[in-house]
Amino acid sequence: MADLSFYVSPLSEEIREEGRAEGRAAGRAAGRAEGRAENILIVLGARRIDVAHATREKITTCRDPELLRGWLLRSAVVATAEEIFGEDAPSEQ
Repeated sequence: MADLSFYVSPLSEEIREEGRAEGRAAGRAAGRAEGRAENILIVLGARRIDVAHATREKITTCRDPELLRGWLLRSAVVATAEEIFGEDAPSEQ
């Protein structure tokens, strides 16, 4: 019979807990990204700014919460949805 003691050892539990913590952190980051993408679309919609399919796709597939944060700030002041990506957009203060 195989020795299964490693699977119940403190070291194996520590490794599993590290994996769980990494998974939770990744899940929180993904949730923040999804929420910010949704908020960008809400702001643009509330401002009655049309969002092209390609722009919507770029927003909803982005997984960088900080980049999305910048886009969200810009979405409050731009004239077109595409301007949230441009360098000419108002600065994030």
